[in-house]
Amino acid sequence: MFEAIIAPLTETYFQKALIGGSIVAVVAGVVGCLVVLKRMAFLGDALSHAMIAGVAGGYLVMKMLFGYEAHAPGMLLGSLIAAITTVALISFVSRVSRIKEDTTIGIMYTGIFALGVVAVSIFRHYIHIDLMHFIMGDILGVADSDLWVSAFTAAIVLTILILFFRHFQIATFDPVMAASIGLPVLLLDYVLTTCVSLVVVSAVSMVGVILVVGLLITPAATAYLLCDRLDRMMMLAGVFGVTSVVGGLYLCVWLDSAGGGAIMLFCTLQFLVVLAVAPKYGLMARWLRLKRLIPQQVVEDILTTILRNDTVTPISIIQKYVEQEPKKLAKALQRIVHDGFLIESEEGYQLTEDGRKEADKVLRAHRLWEAYLEQIGTPEDELHKTAHQLEHIREGGTVDYLDEKLGNPSTDPHGKVIP
Repeated sequence: MFEAIIAPLTETYFQKALIGGSIVAVVAGVVGCLVVLKRMAFLGDALSHAMIAGVAGGYLVMKMLFGYEAHAPGMLLGSLIAAITTVALISFVSRVSRIKEDTTIGIMYTGIFALGVVAVSIFRHYIHIDLMHFIMGDILGVADSDLWVSAFTAAIVLTILILFFRHFQIATFDPVMAASIGLPVLLLDYVLTTCVSLVVVSAVSMVGVILVVGLLITPAATAYLLCDRLDRMMMLAGVFGVTSVVGGLYLCVWLDSAGGGAIMLFCTLQFLVVLAVAPKYGLMARWLRLKRLIPQQVVEDILTTILRNDTVTPISIIQKYVEQEPKKLAKALQRIVHDGFLIESEEGYQLTEDGRKEADKVLRAHRLWEAYLEQIGTPEDELHKTAHQLEHIREGGTVDYLDEKLGNPSTDPHGKVIP
């Protein structure tokens, strides 16, 4: 096992893949946090696909004008122009028409991607691009030029994010406030989009379209499950990106599989593990919260039972009117006492001032529902039972609406006072 871990590290191709992939993963993870929080995930996918038109254009211009074959800087510049053009078209169409931005992204990126495919096929005698390599990448065949380009791009993007971190933070979480204090929100959006474009452009030749989108989104989403602060989320996203590259490359070597696919598979499995066990936002934590949760209906039934009893109420009386298992009922009573609505004594339970106010709200809703049900012709023997089910519905001003519709009655159909 030790040999299986150490042996790949002695290979030059593995070292280059590890360094290049880690650089891309860190910067993609950091930028990806803003992409995820601003719900721009689809834009990253659009840019990576639209880049094929830029690659084709850059390749064609350098070949026909200067005679260079597969000139990396030329294709990089073409890719960047294609990405910026895509963003500009998306912004223009979404602003001047009734088409929403997500629909515009779908239209533009597929159109520009198609333009690239057509250009490659028409000028196939001049352009020698392997589309499968472009889509899947070849991280195990990283060239020195790819490493330099990715390192240079990462330095630029990370510098921008560090210098303007507070600006991006405010514009991401509260763009209205950001605009009100004078921040150029639109300019920040364009800068962020340019950063995403740079990351995609510099990484796609190394890791491919699919992997660069995955590294933008999945590590950031994984970190989002563990953090409530943007700075910590960005650091964790970078860590998860690097662990995805390391784990994926070892999977690739051990299983003799495609490098990009193995990295993305490891990245996704990592996300699923965190989704299951995250202490606050994971599935296990959610299940435990639901298990511990006391239904509001049970709380309200307990409060109204004690209110109607109008004295210290033993648990035997509460059990008679509240249909719950003894263990769950005891747990609910402890929770209500802890919240300050009940006082516990040897004789039983009694309402505090806050508890009485809460119980009065439920009782008011119950008696108003009874009055309303009588008005619409509900049989008298069904009034209490039906109102008991409806009394817990109080959202959206329902009770005030009933009160106004009934003409502010003072008593219910049984002559009891409505609180």
